Amino acid sequence: MGTLADSQLFWVVCFLFIAIILFISNKVRMDVVALLLITVFVTSGILTLPEAISGFSDPNVILIALLFVIGEGLVRTGIAYQVGDWLVRVAGSSETKLLVLLMLAVAGLGSVMSSTGVVAIFIPVVMSVSSRMEREPGRLMMPLAFAGLISGMMTLVATPPNLVVNSELQRYGVGQFDFFSVTPIGIVILAMGIGYMLLVRPWLVKPVSQDKAKSRTRRTMRDLIHDYKLSGRARRLSIRPGSPLIGRTLDELHLRSRYSANVVGIERWRKFRRVMIGAFAATELRVHDILLVDMFDPEADVRHFCTEEQLEPMILRGEYFSEQAREVGMAEVSLVPESEYIGKTLRQMGFRTRYNLNVIGIRRNGKLIEASQIDEELKVGDMMLVIGDWRQIRQLQSNTRDFLVMNLPAEVDEVAPATSQAPHALLCLILMIFLMVTDIVPNVIAALLACLLMGKFRCIDMESAYKSIHWPTLILIVGMLPFAHALQKTGGIDLVVKGLMDAVGDMGPRVVLLSLFVLCAVIGLFISNTATAVLMAPIAIGAANQMGVSALPFAMVVAIAASAAFMTPVSSPVNTMVLGPGGYKFSDFLRIGVPFTLLVMVVSVVIIPLLFPF
Repeated sequence: MGTLADSQLFWVVCFLFIAIILFISNKVRMDVVALLLITVFVTSGILTLPEAISGFSDPNVILIALLFVIGEGLVRTGIAYQVGDWLVRVAGSSETKLLVLLMLAVAGLGSVMSSTGVVAIFIPVVMSVSSRMEREPGRLMMPLAFAGLISGMMTLVATPPNLVVNSELQRYGVGQFDFFSVTPIGIVILAMGIGYMLLVRPWLVKPVSQDKAKSRTRRTMRDLIHDYKLSGRARRLSIRPGSPLIGRTLDELHLRSRYSANVVGIERWRKFRRVMIGAFAATELRVHDILLVDMFDPEADVRHFCTEEQLEPMILRGEYFSEQAREVGMAEVSLVPESEYIGKTLRQMGFRTRYNLNVIGIRRNGKLIEASQIDEELKVGDMMLVIGDWRQIRQLQSNTRDFLVMNLPAEVDEVAPATSQAPHALLCLILMIFLMVTDIVPNVIAALLACLLMGKFRCIDMESAYKSIHWPTLILIVGMLPFAHALQKTGGIDLVVKGLMDAVGDMGPRVVLLSLFVLCAVIGLFISNTATAVLMAPIAIGAANQMGVSALPFAMVVAIAASAAFMTPVSSPVNTMVLGPGGYKFSDFLRIGVPFTLLVMVVSVVIIPLLFPF
């Protein structure tokens, strides 16, 4: 029997090295390697089929999938982008300030909820912020992941390994940790992590050539504003009490013919917040509405218009409504050759009344038409720039009989289709956090309940929910979990642990702390941090008892080391989730993660005995 176990352990180690080589070479997809591992473990007889595929029923895998859905719900309702707006607003143009605020926000939120959930929520935020700041996402994705891992060191309930270690302490009757026992260590490591990321930031991604950056950059609304010479035409005007506009529809007012004023959007107070409503022909104006107006005639008298209609000019940030890009959309549209509108003018078409959109520019043969566009006969090949509600633009896109939407600007990706449901999505998120913090129900049930409520409140639909799940990430995690079974079943972990304790057990408590950290870090490369804590906590407590010293510092170093999974993209789901969006390779985590893990190890061995004396 011993010979068989030794033979199986040999093959497990071989499979492990082969998998690592494939990961590092990056020639085979990581999720494919993971599926191959499942196949090899079963066909070699090392694991039974239920053991090999147990990852598919692992609660953490299901939790990660649910948290992807939660994150999508926050994106669709605009909450994720509002967080991004806040980060950009506070950070300004400073990438340094943005990185610091991002890591602080993630670590703080992750201290009371799942780090995988926090990272899943912030990934779309980072993608959006990076796009707006014209930075590579990889410059912020790894700091995001590291902050998520460090969040596990902030409170007792921040991560399962902390709870596992505390449970073992209680079971052995040698003390316990309170809610904030780990917090001082976590704060020091977080500060060190922020400083480290600011230092290594230039090495996170390779520089991109100017040509490549241009070729992959999509046209934005600012590009369209430049092409159609819209600068200086935009006005933001508030309707004063007593204005003759109040109670009348846009169709009745004829503002275009009277003042050369084209209303393209309306801001209105609704339920204690300002929302954007469509500037439709039948829209009835109210007091305190704010009109977004295109003054298309350069000779138009804006002051006369405001005086006559009792309007108050308001501050307009950005260039030609570019700051309102999530509510007011733009698109270039062309008539198809068979369209019935060829040879007709916009006035004859009744374009605004029929499609609830405004044409603010026409280009013919690459040249902008300067004359009155509403009475210009349209020809085949004309490009019209339309502005209005994104939903109306999408409807026009489906009218392939007459129109062809040629260019949708990059801002369309940030449009939240369920912005009105943002309060409900926030309520679902708060409920999930509350249930996770209080441990009323398991984390999986808390996340599932939040997902169901988001569906109930129409924050997300089923199609979007399924598409939001990053399946390669889940398959990779599922495929790596059998290593835990294989290493335990063949006695590999017990053998390594016993040899290490025999080697350093009599060299003093600090050397044992250092050895425990190294062992946890190495084991954590191949199995989950929770499983690492389960295996190592009894070893740490036993070593302390054998040396006749307090078990608290030994247990704490296991908890910290279990969360310090910085060295590979497969050592934690947090790292795996940012692998694709950040454009990283396996070697990137080795280059950045190994030095930082060594720093955390040194800090832990120095600080922990000061807080928890031997």
